[in-house]
Amino acid sequence: MIQKHSSGGLRILFAGSPAIALPSLEMIAEKAQSGRWVLAGVLTNPDKRKGRGSQAEPSDIGQRAESLIKEFAALGLSEPVILKAETLKTEAREIVSKINPDLLVSFAYGRFFGPKFVSLFPLGGINIHPSLLPKYRGASPIQEALFQRDAVTGISIQRIAAEMDTGNILAQETIPLTGRETAASLSGIAAKKGAQLLADVLEQFENNQFPGETPQQGEASYCKVLEKKSGLINWNNSALEIDAQIRACNPWPLAHTGHNGQLLNIWEAAPFTGTSPATEAGGILGIDKKSGILVQTGDGILAVSQLQYQNRKILPWQAFLNGARDFIGSGFSIPVYTGGS
Repeated sequence: MIQKHSSGGLRILFAGSPAIALPSLEMIAEKAQSGRWVLAGVLTNPDKRKGRGSQAEPSDIGQRAESLIKEFAALGLSEPVILKAETLKTEAREIVSKINPDLLVSFAYGRFFGPKFVSLFPLGGINIHPSLLPKYRGASPIQEALFQRDAVTGISIQRIAAEMDTGNILAQETIPLTGRETAASLSGIAAKKGAQLLADVLEQFENNQFPGETPQQGEASYCKVLEKKSGLINWNNSALEIDAQIRACNPWPLAHTGHNGQLLNIWEAAPFTGTSPATEAGGILGIDKKSGILVQTGDGILAVSQLQYQNRKILPWQAFLNGARDFIGSGFSIPVYTGGS
């Protein structure tokens, strides 16, 4: 049986960057502050500059790790080492080796772990992935589930393997979908459920009762690589497809279209049941007092309820129309990209 090489509780190096990983880090930190485990270190992406001329800012995980150092110090506990390495080569491996971790835990870290790095951990490495692997391997499984209008998705905890998202499954949990989730809201659900599932798995590692491992079953599928133009709306698509795109692209890259030479972001919409006069896809038909601005698609009508001209405020449809009086009866176009959101 594999044994921990340290005393004083399971020693963990946590790797993550965006907000979806925060509940998992918080759970580990809480156990560490109670003396049960040791948060030996936090690995996250280097600080990034946001906006022209602005100062570099830490990732969500990096920011929380900095505050955890103060909390641990106040409790007289060993403070976690924060590592913001550009690569996981010799220098990073030397730092990790010095903090003596038992297990690598990763959630949305965003970089590949090579065999030399994983070999530093006697218990190996595990990764939290927000899909039912082998479905939607890759970097955007939450968005892909929404694009595909799936009825269910889930959380997988897998062994870190040589190829991305191919490791054996240690635990899985399904998440039923209502069809109204956005990438933001589903990320919040996955973040909480991922932390809960991780706690169960780590308790088994702690007690040397290692989770059973199951090879991934079924045909693998992969995520699209999201970019700004992933949000560009093709109004010839159906209302159902465009609705899914709007939800999958909220909060980034945002579903968008063009109108009167400006880029227009659509934050919220829903398919609308009703008939319309014959008009081209992208035509703005009118309003429904309960649902919003009605737009013709290639198949069906979409009711837009929240929207935003580029670099202006996000507005509910009623307030938006107060400042766009010639909007009804016009149509959407291919946008001109001028930068910004």
